[in-house]
Amino acid sequence: MSDTVIQVENLGKKYIIGHQQQERYTALRDVIANGAKSLGQRLLKPWGKQSANPAYEEFWALKDVSFEVKQGDRIGIIGRNGAGKSTLLKILSRITEPTTGKIRIKGRVASLLEVGTGFHPELTGRENIFLNGAILGMSKAEIKSKFDEIVDFAGIERFLDTPVKRYSSGMYVRLAFAVAAHLEPEILIVDEVLAVGDAQFQKKCLGKMEEVGREGRTVVFVSHKLGSVTTLTQHCLYLEEGKILACDETAKVIEFYTNRNLQVQLESIGNIKFYRKYILSDSPVYFINIYLESDKQKGEIVELQVNQAFIIFLTLEVKREVYRANIAINIKKSTGDIVTTILAWDSEYRVDLEVGITTLECRIEELNLLPGLYLLDVGINQSTQTKAWDVIVDYPAFRVINYGNSMIIHRSNRTCAILCNKVTWRKVS
Repeated sequence: MSDTVIQVENLGKKYIIGHQQQERYTALRDVIANGAKSLGQRLLKPWGKQSANPAYEEFWALKDVSFEVKQGDRIGIIGRNGAGKSTLLKILSRITEPTTGKIRIKGRVASLLEVGTGFHPELTGRENIFLNGAILGMSKAEIKSKFDEIVDFAGIERFLDTPVKRYSSGMYVRLAFAVAAHLEPEILIVDEVLAVGDAQFQKKCLGKMEEVGREGRTVVFVSHKLGSVTTLTQHCLYLEEGKILACDETAKVIEFYTNRNLQVQLESIGNIKFYRKYILSDSPVYFINIYLESDKQKGEIVELQVNQAFIIFLTLEVKREVYRANIAINIKKSTGDIVTTILAWDSEYRVDLEVGITTLECRIEELNLLPGLYLLDVGINQSTQTKAWDVIVDYPAFRVINYGNSMIIHRSNRTCAILCNKVTWRKVS
């Protein structure tokens, strides 16, 4: 149709992965024997029927991907790491070619896939603005008309005549986004690269992308932040292992995605390694178990009534004595939005741990949450200014259920922070 600006049909992208062979000492007689064996195999086997090389493997990053994007659509692409999201964006941006299938794109495309995409490191910020505009097919007069707006949005006026190779990653991405969004492309493609910027700049970027969409231009946005995808986009693609599992309105796709991921998470409750984001190699302490308890239930996925008190138990193994450490707990909705953060230090509790196995108790008296499933992020470190020793993310913790005894007021905003000040900590064992 005439209003279709991106059409993708049976798209596939194949990569050849190399595997390093196990190294061992090879004598001269082995080299001669292997050479003779290889020659014999070639003489005995017909050409074209040689055995596959075990050092290489075919990997399909995308397979049989088909979808359409209409003019003015704001479409999100979600999926776990390695699902094929970035590969798809590189093909749409004409950075790499597909192995199979075809794409049709109508209009100018501006892409922001990684820090510094399309920038020449030796050129200044000023020169790169004009270079990117020329690549997009704009005249010098058109670029000049947008120049001041770009510089103001990026906030790099002092460094405008400095080569961009001397920019920090944050400055780089601010200028790159400002150029991509302001030089009036018909299609704007943005990857998770915005995570490099600070919170204030990310908010500006989301606002600008909404503005671009309202102007009738098309936005393709990839992010792991489901709240941002929900706010910004109308439709969404869910990729898994290179294939589209869902393509529909954003709310429906995110619900499908979270339910599918939660099922995997629920099957792994008790296996804390499944939820470990990282652990420092020299960490003096690490988590070995997390479980919850209320006055009616304890164990896996505790069910709570609205505003019911509960306890989070954290069991740790201590390899070296720890003094005056801090523990942080994020309580999150199943979509990943954080509703509250609890710090042991905020309750004036300093975590002192002796060598061995220790269990700490965090009792939460009041937390007025809406019904739904909630997850925990848990970390321990020496202070809020140092890298955490051990971090657990997205641990399924409890469900809030309204039994009809509580009046629930639904606010219009989808995410909100809740102050949790009735918290007590103590060492159980």
